[in-house]
Amino acid sequence: MTGEDLATTAAARYRTLLEINNTIISNLRRDALFRAVAEAVRRVLPFERCALFLHDPRHDVLRLFVLESSLPSQYFAVGLEMAPTDSHVGWVFRHQQPLLRQDLERERAYPMEERAYHDGVRSYVMVPMIVRGRSLGALAVASTTPERYSASDAAFLQDVANQVALAIENMQAYEAIAALEARLQGENVYLQEEIRREHNFVEMVGSSPALLAALRKVEQVASTDSTVLVTGETGTGKELVARALHDHSARKDRPLVKVNCSAISAGLVESELFGHVKGAFTGALERRIGRFQVADGGTIFLDEVGELPLDTQVKLLRILQEREFEAVGSNATIRVDVRVIAATNRNLDEAVRAGRFRADLFYRLNVFPIEVPALRERLSDVPQLAMFFLTRFARKFGKSVETMSPATLDRLLHYPWPGNIRELQNVIERAVILSRGPVLELGPEMLPTLLVEPATSPVTPAQNPPAAQSPASARNLRSVLEETERAEILAALEQSGGVIEGPKGAAALLALHPNTLRSRIERLGLKRRAHESS
Repeated sequence: MTGEDLATTAAARYRTLLEINNTIISNLRRDALFRAVAEAVRRVLPFERCALFLHDPRHDVLRLFVLESSLPSQYFAVGLEMAPTDSHVGWVFRHQQPLLRQDLERERAYPMEERAYHDGVRSYVMVPMIVRGRSLGALAVASTTPERYSASDAAFLQDVANQVALAIENMQAYEAIAALEARLQGENVYLQEEIRREHNFVEMVGSSPALLAALRKVEQVASTDSTVLVTGETGTGKELVARALHDHSARKDRPLVKVNCSAISAGLVESELFGHVKGAFTGALERRIGRFQVADGGTIFLDEVGELPLDTQVKLLRILQEREFEAVGSNATIRVDVRVIAATNRNLDEAVRAGRFRADLFYRLNVFPIEVPALRERLSDVPQLAMFFLTRFARKFGKSVETMSPATLDRLLHYPWPGNIRELQNVIERAVILSRGPVLELGPEMLPTLLVEPATSPVTPAQNPPAAQSPASARNLRSVLEETERAEILAALEQSGGVIEGPKGAAALLALHPNTLRSRIERLGLKRRAHESS
């Protein structure tokens, strides 16, 4: 090449770099930018294949992002992933050095070079994309002609790659801001919806063997990322189990996103779960972030998962397997890091046999099953639960109700609670509203009469606590109430560190006046323990 030819080539490359720089300034979309860069490079550095690989730090893979190629290939396609340790792309990425292959006929060191050779590639040059000392990926051009590229070509391509790397860093910052804004908007919509609902969850109150068995399972699996399937009748507190699992996991500082699958119409369930783009369907006037994307980094709770349509079950299975999905109306793949907790009051085994639920999805969900016992299986917890709700609703409605009569507790203990804890909560709320004094009275009209009769109760004597096996004396019932009250006060004192007054004191936790709490502590013989813990 003559000196004049060298000068012409240098000038052309300089103009190309300026053109690429102007392209970078005017583009914030990756695909448009990369294709414009490839066309500019082609004019001074001919190729049959141009590829750009980006590193995904979250999954530690190099992914083929853009491919301009006139060569047929069954292997090289956009989305191709490879580890940074076992390929020529990984070598360039890790060592931050260019790789020039003059003739693949003579030298093929990596499996991907073998595949490229079979596609017709005979020479290539690949350079790292580096910005501020950090590798973002690699840029390569390839030819069907041996010895097509030189060291000066590699130096020129490195200049191009450096400009592209700077543009990518700016784009990543822009995309991160846009993604954060979209995510915050999605979380805001979700939180507003949650605020509009009444939060009916409370701590899991009780100490019965059936409840403790379920809580032991919660403790065993909470710290893992395993999928959990919570089963149990309606109203047993499956959502409380999901919250306990989330609150005791490493994801506790991220959202717990709840979805009631039975409350969403079949036509909108995929939009609700996966989101949609503007114009995806009639009425899709703007982009919507799906619940899975809102839950990214946290936990999603799919209540009544057995109600999902079969088509949606396929997409849920993909998320459990691959942690990826597409929004409705979009081809862009969204990757999420989310823990799935599902719940159902149905027999999913039976649903699988009937063809209403996919067997493969059931096996994916049923990694760690937890069954929440029905209230009739933990009647010894009824006094504690009843007092808990009594205190809560007395505070909410400004009532001075402090305890309940022995006859009321007797009725509660002899009722089978087909609606479980939710029904007990509603009964106590109604009774507190109707109360006229410090002692809660539950009239027989407040529970279905037939269900109160012992002969029709589904509870066997072996399941009943001692107070429920026969009509208890007022003294025995009073002792049950006192033990419940004692346990709640001790728990509040432990939580407050023995402090009674103040916004975080035990009195505030129990919604009592400090003097009232002190008198109850003295009456129950807890004064010394409270003093010792303060």
